[in-house]
Amino acid sequence: MQYNRPDDTLIEKLRHLVGAENVLTDSDSRETYGRDETEEYFFPPDIVVKPATALEISAILKSANDALVPVTPRGGGTGLSGGALPVFGGIVLSLERMSRIIEIDRQNLQATVEPGVTTQRLQEEAERFALFYPPDPSSRGTSHIGGNLAECAGGPRAVKYGVTKDYVLALEAVLPTGEVISTGARVLKNVSGYNLTQLLIGSEGTLGIITRVHLRLIPLPKFRRVVLVAFRSLEEAAEAVAAIFQSGITPSALEFMERAAVEVAEERLGKKFPNSHAEAQLFLEVDGNHEGALDDEIMGIAEVVQARGAVDVLLATDRVKIDDVWALRRGIGEAVKSISPYKEEDTVVPRTALPRLVRGVKEICARYGVRSICYGHAGDGNVHVNILKDSLDDSRWRAVETAVREILELTVSLGGTISGEHGIGYSQRGFLPIALSSLEIRLMREIKRVFDPRNILNPGKIFPGEAGAP
Repeated sequence: MQYNRPDDTLIEKLRHLVGAENVLTDSDSRETYGRDETEEYFFPPDIVVKPATALEISAILKSANDALVPVTPRGGGTGLSGGALPVFGGIVLSLERMSRIIEIDRQNLQATVEPGVTTQRLQEEAERFALFYPPDPSSRGTSHIGGNLAECAGGPRAVKYGVTKDYVLALEAVLPTGEVISTGARVLKNVSGYNLTQLLIGSEGTLGIITRVHLRLIPLPKFRRVVLVAFRSLEEAAEAVAAIFQSGITPSALEFMERAAVEVAEERLGKKFPNSHAEAQLFLEVDGNHEGALDDEIMGIAEVVQARGAVDVLLATDRVKIDDVWALRRGIGEAVKSISPYKEEDTVVPRTALPRLVRGVKEICARYGVRSICYGHAGDGNVHVNILKDSLDDSRWRAVETAVREILELTVSLGGTISGEHGIGYSQRGFLPIALSSLEIRLMREIKRVFDPRNILNPGKIFPGEAGAP
């Protein structure tokens, strides 16, 4: 596909639509909006546009569609698969001005928000009403609800409460051709035709731009307990995960951290954490409304993990200690990124396959002479495999792609898939045929064509071999 660059006529039209101060063409803005949190990729847009309403977005997309100029929607820029990178240049459409929490409906346990609201802000506002929005990505302080919807974000609490899609009742969205649609309804049951709401969630900004969302909330649990469990080996920690669930206990979070992940987080945060010398740790949270029931669950967890080789079990009950442990877990991602250039794989397998996945990842990385740091949401089988460049020269670093392919092939062979919550985006599109058949990919391409006949919305994402993509 040969796209056009925005000409002076289009730029002037955009300035008229959203205000000159919200159309950026300077080099600093193009630098900022040409990156996200994915590796070292950089694709500068020609212009950055910041609309404030669905009607403005509709007019922008109509104009871009007519001019055959690509448009890349962007939330908080925290993505890890290159989903917000304008690989063909054109327009980056930033939704940061659309940041209103429109309503918290306490009676119906619902919230209505715009896409530029950060996840943490929504959670904190809901808590003021004793309500809870569980999806909880590590970047919650900066990630936007719109981006969470685009990638179907999960986070640590997905193991008990589910992922973003499980909390969406209805959407307003603008199609690439400029039409504004409303999908779903603010009800708990709805089988009126195809589920367009769920089709848009996880579509990575390729089918439409979400401009308003109606979310389901739940009552806020009154009590929480956090447990840190230390193990002598990665395999023992991974094996304990399935055993916890088999015992009848469902934690609200169950995270896996190998020693290297804990150590880099300690260094970055300037804090020491218990048992940081252990080869692996599980971090578990249980929550609920009855303290006695939580105490029973903690005792049950302790019995299970000790039977599977745990060397220490530490309980945190007060808010300060709980927040400290969560800070450790949330700080791992940024700490790992600060070491060197890296590639992060978002592998996910059935829980019982975790030991084989972790063992296989280490064997593959050793064979290629590269260092990996693993951590993630063990409770739902989602392990983030970070492969570090360290001192590798560029030619050996390029060869790491082969190791990545082997890791993803192993993941699929274990009954898993290549992305649990980060999406395919730009960085993973070449690996999509590992997880999906040619027929599945063809059907998805056809859906994309129905929504976006000129392929102007977030092109160069998800699908392998897209003509003209870098």
